[in-house]
Amino acid sequence: MTVRLNHTIVAAHDRQASARFLADILGLEVSPPYGPFIPVAVPNGVTLDYMATEGRIAPQHYAFLVSEDDFDAIFGRVREAGLTYWADPLHRHPGEINHNDGGRGVYFDDPNGHRLELLTRPYGSGG
Repeated sequence: MTVRLNHTIVAAHDRQASARFLADILGLEVSPPYGPFIPVAVPNGVTLDYMATEGRIAPQHYAFLVSEDDFDAIFGRVREAGLTYWADPLHRHPGEINHNDGGRGVYFDDPNGHRLELLTRPYGSGG
């Protein structure tokens, strides 16, 4: 059996600005609108489909496994944008990155409060 995640819907107050934020930080492109969605495709074929939502947005967590070189580039854009970042998902270690499983990881928030994570080694892969 083959099961793969194809897409997920991401709630946003401004779907275009939110999609642009993610695409700019990750070095990706914003795709043309599809119905009520503004998609951002990641290289493994999954899209994050931004949809306009009114009212409170419950923060979700989106983790992106990246290469060491991509981490450097993306983390550079996080810092250039002046974003607060943390070494942990509970935001207890601001201004730090982690070195879990012998890699590097960092957390930061998008404009809607969603928690974004970059990591260079999958959890449990050892050090």
